[in-house]
Amino acid sequence: MRVFQIEGNWGFENLKLSERPKPEPGPGEVLIAMRMASLNSRDLIVPDRGYGRATGELPLIPVSDGVGEVVAIGDGVTRVAVGDRVTPTYFQRWVSGEPSPDRFASALGGPLDGVMADFVCLSQEGVVRIPEYLSDAEAATLPCAGLTAWSAIVTHGVTRPGDRVLIQGTGGVALFAFVFAKQAGAHVTVISSSDEKLERVRAMGADATINYREVEDWARASREITADRGGFDNIVELGGAETLPLSLRAVRPGGTLSMIGVLSGLNIKASLGLIVARQVRLQGVTVGHRDGYEAMLAGMSQHEIRPVLGERFGFEELKEALDHLRAGGHFGKTLVQF
Repeated sequence: MRVFQIEGNWGFENLKLSERPKPEPGPGEVLIAMRMASLNSRDLIVPDRGYGRATGELPLIPVSDGVGEVVAIGDGVTRVAVGDRVTPTYFQRWVSGEPSPDRFASALGGPLDGVMADFVCLSQEGVVRIPEYLSDAEAATLPCAGLTAWSAIVTHGVTRPGDRVLIQGTGGVALFAFVFAKQAGAHVTVISSSDEKLERVRAMGADATINYREVEDWARASREITADRGGFDNIVELGGAETLPLSLRAVRPGGTLSMIGVLSGLNIKASLGLIVARQVRLQGVTVGHRDGYEAMLAGMSQHEIRPVLGERFGFEELKEALDHLRAGGHFGKTLVQF
């Protein structure tokens, strides 16, 4: 079968189209014929071993998110049946409860082999059936980006009607967070460097927008938006080093910073006093567990929420798709069709 794998040495140049034997499911396992994958920012980091030893060993099949059809099952499988459409869970061994080192060590696409293969063999505990109303392309976007946003807005953020939520950017996680926050009844502000993208999110129902290229101190600019409570209840923090100091000024006393991304760097220079004196909760968000994923799917099905889709590439165009993602001009999820 076809696979894309990082082989020989780490590095984007060593991500190659290759062949592996088709796997067979053992007891408790399912064999999935993959149909579609979607890309996340981490897929740009993995080829360069950006997570150190936690990235895994070579050869490694990248990419965590995808959808396919169950074509064979091993003995004892009861969660799914042949013919079901499923997505793998991002963390294969995190079904419920609190995170742990073992659960965090079970991420697809590094350290475990990911979905860029014609066939993927996984434990039945690491797959979830997909609602019929979702297309393959829509379903492929959910395991990492969708669940990360759900965890930030619903599980940890506990967003309620009337809350003020700020979302940084218009990438995959950001747009999921936008949709979930609006569904919860929140007032949502989106910041971006692109007027075109801000126009698109306003058309989707954004209550306020700020172009942070034109208004560098967006924390000050947002004060009028949150004047009734002294800041945002929840900020979906995707920028990292450059944006966190501003987020600390923009969040309300007792509010939450949902820390997801580090797009502008890992090392921050910010006032810890703003966290302590205002009792701000800095909540790291690393995707979530299977129970949360199934709760998200139930919530999406109730209102037939659909993900925002971006450009689509063929299987053998994976490297071109990653280049497109790296360029940063995308709106919605970048897809790879098998």
